[in-house]
Amino acid sequence: MYTLAGLERPESGTVEFEGRNLYNGSSASQARFRNQKMGFVFQGYFLLPELTALENVSLPGMIGGRLATKTAEESLRAVGLADRMQHLPAELSGGEQQRVAIARSLTNDPDIIFADEPTGNLDSKTGDVIVDLLLNLARDRKKTLLVVTHETRLAERGDRELHIKDGVLQ
Repeated sequence: MYTLAGLERPESGTVEFEGRNLYNGSSASQARFRNQKMGFVFQGYFLLPELTALENVSLPGMIGGRLATKTAEESLRAVGLADRMQHLPAELSGGEQQRVAIARSLTNDPDIIFADEPTGNLDSKTGDVIVDLLLNLARDRKKTLLVVTHETRLAERGDRELHIKDGVLQ
């Protein structure tokens, strides 16, 4: 997934997105492209502990040179956290932190959202809520959602299921 998302250079071959080789150009131009076109949801959330939920969700817009407060607020409302915007990550449950991470992935209105084990740190009930949220947001906003998971139940809910065994795509 990291190679497809432009985060880890392939050992061989190329990765193209919208006709562009993700690994051509400067590191800065690659980062700008990812910031504009891609959203990321990681298993470990990667929220900055000193920033509120709203500030964490605003980061991709700020990195892209845009004041994204209104968009960040809309994203937090979309994930059901309108009343938790001013809370620090330590004041949020694991499920709430993951919803902040999902909201952050939506801030720049990306074409594709990459989710790496998005339910891996959550109990099964909270995980089901997160999966429903991701699938519904992707469907409603007409986004491509690529999920990497070891959970069969989650994988089966996608439109297409691919398997990697011993490093080979099956």
